[in-house]
Amino acid sequence: MSNPILNDKFTERTTIIEGATMTVNGTLQAAMILGLLVLAAASFVWSRFGAGYTDFASLLTYGGAIAGFIVGLIVCFTRNKYLTPVYAVCEGCFLGGVSFMFEAAYPGIVLQAVIGTFAALFSMLGLYRMGLIKCTDKFRSVIFIATLSIAVVYLINFIGSFFHYAVPFVNAADNSNMGIIVTGVIVVIAALNLILDFDFIEKGSQMMLPKDMEWYGAFGLMVTIIWLYIEILKLLAKAKSRR
Repeated sequence: MSNPILNDKFTERTTIIEGATMTVNGTLQAAMILGLLVLAAASFVWSRFGAGYTDFASLLTYGGAIAGFIVGLIVCFTRNKYLTPVYAVCEGCFLGGVSFMFEAAYPGIVLQAVIGTFAALFSMLGLYRMGLIKCTDKFRSVIFIATLSIAVVYLINFIGSFFHYAVPFVNAADNSNMGIIVTGVIVVIAALNLILDFDFIEKGSQMMLPKDMEWYGAFGLMVTIIWLYIEILKLLAKAKSRR
């Protein structure tokens, strides 16, 4: 999920120092590095599944999910730039395994999800740059509350899974009309979180935040993109399972 710490209140309490400062280009370069690490890790796990090393690949998939969540929380609250590549690798392992599983069930779905993710990314960037969607305090509050609500539902669903209980509509297996609608709404909210990330990166460069904040901005952007990809993958799976 998108990093809720990337907001105006955060930038206001971040100390501005002399020397090299945060820039938009620097943040994009950091994001590209993290993206390549995600892709490399995902490709490796995918190849292990394809080669028949199912146990090893499954270990990397679920281990990556748990480790990525823990490292992500640490980065959120410590802003440690050295852990952002670790997060990218962990999430890459998770995405590689999950993507292989979805692809095995629905051939061609991964490419469609990737295209959909980048389409949403550049669409949101275009709307933001043209000023058609402005990151006002009200917009930020609404998206934050919506994102937090989704996080709580997912947490309940995760805890419920240990007791054989699943929250209706949010699981990939729920292909009912309401299940598809709910996932579609989550996709929209995930995409709108990109506006918050763009706003943080732009304002961070304008406020001349420390250079290390480029990695933090890239981390926030990567969190949102990964979340968006997973939700699009689920939405496509629900739609395809009804055919």
